[in-house]
Amino acid sequence: MHEWALAEAVLRSAEEVARKEGLSRIDELVVRMGELQQIDPESFDFALRQTLGKTKVRIEKESAVFRCRPCGREWSFADARKAMPADEAEFVHFVPEMAHTYLRCPKCSSPDFEIVRGRGVWLDRVVGERDEKKPRGS
Repeated sequence: MHEWALAEAVLRSAEEVARKEGLSRIDELVVRMGELQQIDPESFDFALRQTLGKTKVRIEKESAVFRCRPCGREWSFADARKAMPADEAEFVHFVPEMAHTYLRCPKCSSPDFEIVRGRGVWLDRVVGERDEKKPRGS
């Protein structure tokens, strides 16, 4: 159910950006979502579209990337999935905190790594019509 709360937070953020940028109307939002974000993408998309009404919404995925702390090697979750059973890969996708249980660095086999990309949801871009009478930031 937190997909709805997240959609409402995106709306509030978009309204704040529009106010600061002097936009009189929001036409499109681009939202970035990490591959390892713990939400159901379809539910989030539905919640966004219901919350934002006629505003065009584009959700772009950010692929997950890991970095080994001991050796510095970076690798993608897409590469790691190839060597994992499907149920383990799905588990990591929805509970990324457990990635250290299932994944190892492909170079040195260490389980000591960080997730450097692919987590979180953020508002990437707000596109709209500028109110020329209203200066930016007011």
